[in-house]
Amino acid sequence: MILYPAIDLKDGKAVRLLRGDMEKSTVFNTDPAAQAMDFVNAGCDWLHLVDLNGAFEGEPVNAAPVEAILAQSKTPAQLGGGIRDMATIERWLDKGLARVILGTVAVENPALVREASKAFPGQVAVGIDARNGRVATKGWAEETDVMVTDLAKSFEDAGVAAIIYTDINRDGAMQGPNIAATAALAHAVSIPVIASGGVSSLADLIALRDCGADLNGAISGRALYDGAIDLAQALEALNA
Repeated sequence: MILYPAIDLKDGKAVRLLRGDMEKSTVFNTDPAAQAMDFVNAGCDWLHLVDLNGAFEGEPVNAAPVEAILAQSKTPAQLGGGIRDMATIERWLDKGLARVILGTVAVENPALVREASKAFPGQVAVGIDARNGRVATKGWAEETDVMVTDLAKSFEDAGVAAIIYTDINRDGAMQGPNIAATAALAHAVSIPVIASGGVSSLADLIALRDCGADLNGAISGRALYDGAIDLAQALEALNA
């Protein structure tokens, strides 16, 4: 199972939000590229990047720090936030991103997910962020009536590389991931599932690994910044 260290970008800085609230952000590093290299030097196999401002604006906002990360690191990186048309997808992939994450647009324009997945095999993931089983969009600010499993199943034949499932109520709260819901989603679809939200200890990572579903990986942010998870130790445990 892959551990994806998260770098959430707000106003050019690496931050963590509490339950997706932009007004409740903590700055952990004013130099996101340096933070990325700390993770890379610890041995991570992937980086998970989120343009938080972009998610609200509907277009890339934190392009400069993302480009700085891509310039310094050869480790594959995936990016979500504000990616809502083919031109933006192509531009990011041309700049060296390994994978783009489509969230809001997966609900509002699912045809784009299919088009992009066909044009760029293995390089398009769908981000499904949810409260109480229902999908939220536009930086988690708008809730829909779409159920997580229904949305995921709708892309079964699209060639999507992965689904990143985030339980918003757990995100940044250090209360543990929603293992049951994540496992249920992974059992419901054949698309690889990445767990996100609430991963706050090595025990959480082990529980996800051993949940009975074949998860692709897990994303962790605040726990790595706070030191609740030692990245090198976690990578060793997951690769054992």
